[in-house]
Amino acid sequence: MNASSSHAALDGIKVLDLSRVLAGPWCTQILADLGADVVKIERPGVGDDTRTWGPPFLKDAHGRDTDQATYFTACNRNKRSVTIDMASPEGQALLKKMAAQSDIVVENFKTGGLKQYGLDHESLRAANPRLIYCSVTGFGHDGPHASRAGYDLMIQATSGMMSITGRPDDVPGGGPLRVGVALTDLFTGVYASSAILAALAVRHRTGEGQHIDMALLDVGMAILANQASAFLNTGVAPQRQGNSHPSLAPYQDFHTKDGAMLLAIGNNGQFARFCEAAGHAEWASDPRFATNTLRVRHREVLIPQMEAVTRTRTTAEWIALLEDKAVPCGPINDIAQAFEDEQVKARGLAVSMPRQAGDGIDHIVGVASPLRLQSTPPVLRHAPPALGQHTDEVLAELGIDEKQRAALRAAGVV
Repeated sequence: MNASSSHAALDGIKVLDLSRVLAGPWCTQILADLGADVVKIERPGVGDDTRTWGPPFLKDAHGRDTDQATYFTACNRNKRSVTIDMASPEGQALLKKMAAQSDIVVENFKTGGLKQYGLDHESLRAANPRLIYCSVTGFGHDGPHASRAGYDLMIQATSGMMSITGRPDDVPGGGPLRVGVALTDLFTGVYASSAILAALAVRHRTGEGQHIDMALLDVGMAILANQASAFLNTGVAPQRQGNSHPSLAPYQDFHTKDGAMLLAIGNNGQFARFCEAAGHAEWASDPRFATNTLRVRHREVLIPQMEAVTRTRTTAEWIALLEDKAVPCGPINDIAQAFEDEQVKARGLAVSMPRQAGDGIDHIVGVASPLRLQSTPPVLRHAPPALGQHTDEVLAELGIDEKQRAALRAAGVV
């Protein structure tokens, strides 16, 4: 990531971030990485819920645990934190003034939850017709479940994602599983940022902003991808099948002499090259295995034969054997091993961000943005902020002088 903001893609774009936890903050972090000025609004004295979602916790300069959870840092870099009590009339006035000067608002309150504060789309749009207002909810703004709260785990269950994740019921360890990260939250953040960028392009043509209705349920159904397409066009619901693929074989994990490896064979040429390297060229011409469709149909015969061979070499030996033969093969890393991978290091995917917030935390490490724009790369300006770190700075930019800020602070508004 570029340490300079001089040529960022979204220079000059102001974002008022009223979201918390993951889906909304993931969206606004993408915008912030692209150069937007994102001001994150948090509750005075409390902040985003994820600030306390630990362990694990950030460590201070002496290696001791603090009371600040690492979770928060995953989705809040490059933002400025401002504490405002939106339940107070004074807080609402401040937020309305900020919205009037913003290009984008992102919020993830329940449907209708911000109307009582005058911070809903219609209220803010009246003062700023150019405003792009993105709402993130569990189930969207219409339909019988619109008023329900939505959580990633609930959506993974409701959408069918858990029904295709995990091992079949009839094998040890079988049963539905959630994905190891909050997948629908993360994808909702990505889709939301894409929708916001599209709305910016529309505004460039028309001068008008618009409302964006992002629902975790909609995204959860969309990212079922080929599994949803399979059901919709055959009427047959896909089932859990562990690490194997419903439409490709061999495309799964295999035991090796010292652990396991991953083979991701996607065409007949790759399969033939694997067979040759493994000393079983005859498999590629076997009438049961000659095409991918045949291999899928006869996987219960093919996979045990392959695994008897894969167990004869270590994972490293298999990778060394196959890496120059264009056969997709690799280790199954834990996260520590992944960050030690030479390609991960070469791409600079772990970034250290210095922080001067007076709380004893001198730096925070995060994952670099994957958005590699050649001319306007992502920027790295701020580490994930301490609670209220930028309140005085942002309010001063609004024209709130030091005496007024002191009064607001004494009243608990900020």
